[in-house]
This record gives sequence, structure tokens and C-alpha cells, in this order.
Amino acid sequence: MKDFKHQPVGTLVAEQPLRAVVFDRYGIDFCCGGKQTLEDACVKASIDPQAVLVDLEESDANAVVDTNTKTWLDATLTELADHIQQTHHAFLKVELPRLQELADKVARVHGIKEPRLVQVAAIFSAMRQEIEQHTTKEEMVLFPFIRKLDRGVELPKAPFGTVANPVRCMESEHNDAGEALMQLRELTDQYTPPGHACTSWRALLGGLAHLDEDLRIHIHKENSILFPKAIEAEDALALRCK
Repeated sequence: MKDFKHQPVGTLVAEQPLRAVVFDRYGIDFCCGGKQTLEDACVKASIDPQAVLVDLEESDANAVVDTNTKTWLDATLTELADHIQQTHHAFLKVELPRLQELADKVARVHGIKEPRLVQVAAIFSAMRQEIEQHTTKEEMVLFPFIRKLDRGVELPKAPFGTVANPVRCMESEHNDAGEALMQLRELTDQYTPPGHACTSWRALLGGLAHLDEDLRIHIHKENSILFPKAIEAEDALALRCK
């Protein structure tokens, strides 16, 4: 059996994305908590690491083996930044306003009998505001700088010093989004509508579940792949330019 216990869970998913299914099954956080080792994640969640290892081995064995298949670990910084912006950021720009409208509507109509829905709308609204500010900072400041690093010609000048500084800020905001998602899951019984839920209520929960899944993959790609590679690229350029 492969020695996965001492590897970060984010790295394990970056190497083989289908491992995320196993981690989701056990409730192991591979996005905001991607830097923790598998062993530490299991201890934190009171999970038998051997059971997770067996399932990871089974998942890897069932995965289609294709030596030509690339992961995001193989992508350039520019390719990954472009992908995140054109895929995940574009998704958020459409879904956040749509889900806000649904959350407000459902809270207004059903909030008196179901006060949790009022909490859902408030938490979502705060999360939306922070995410929109967050993605703007990435698109206007961090990603352009990362693309300059990717050219590998010279060390670009930055108002924030080293790229590790905005990365720490982005990771902190990712943690905030992760906490908000956790609250939304708890308030909605893991996005499960009650039997009497109306169409809008069901649409809201379905949309939140989709957002939750996409946002966790989005954060994983940044925390476990893009950001570490950007820091590594900057360090390499700094050595070359001395």
C-alpha cells in the first residue's frame, strides 16, 4: 500500500482528482484544510486512517490509467490562473446573484415558520460579498502578477513585497468561505429539502449544493496548486536574478 499518511490531502487530490470523492465520503477537508497530512486529518475527524487508505487504494485501482492524462500540477501558472478565472470565477459571477435572489425570496416567504432560512440568507449574503471582493483582488492584482512570474524573464516588482503576502490573505479569506459553507450545510441539513419545501426552496438548496462543490474544488486548485507553484516560481526567479 502506498504511503499516503504523511502527505497533505490537498496534494493527494492534486495528483489524482478522484480521491476527492473518498475524502468527501469521510468528511475530510481537502480544500481549506489541504495542507494537513492525511494522518492529521483522520485524527482530527476521529477516523480510522486505515479505512481511508484502503478506500484510496481502491479508488486509484478503479481510476482509468492514461499516461497521457495531465493534471493541474502539469499546467503552467498562466494556464491554471486562466482556467480558474474563466471557469470558477465565471461560475460565481452568475450563481452568486441568482442564489442571493432565491435565498432572499425563500427567507421572506418561509422565514417566519422556518427561521433557519433567514440565517441562510444572511450568511450567504455576507459570504457573497466577501467572495466578490476576493475574486476581484485576484483578477486585478494577484493573477496578473502570477502571470508575470510565469514568463520567467525577470522578477516583477510588486507593491505587496513577496507573492506569499497576498497568498496568505487569499488563504485566510478561503477559510472564511469554508466556515460559511459549513454553517450553510448545518442549517440546511446538508442541503436536504424537507417534504413540504416549495420549488424555490428546493432550487435554492440544489444551487447551494452545486456552489459548495464547485467552490471547494476552486479553493483546492488555488491553495494546493496555484499558490505553492507561484511562491516556488518567485523564489526561483529571485535566485536567478541575484
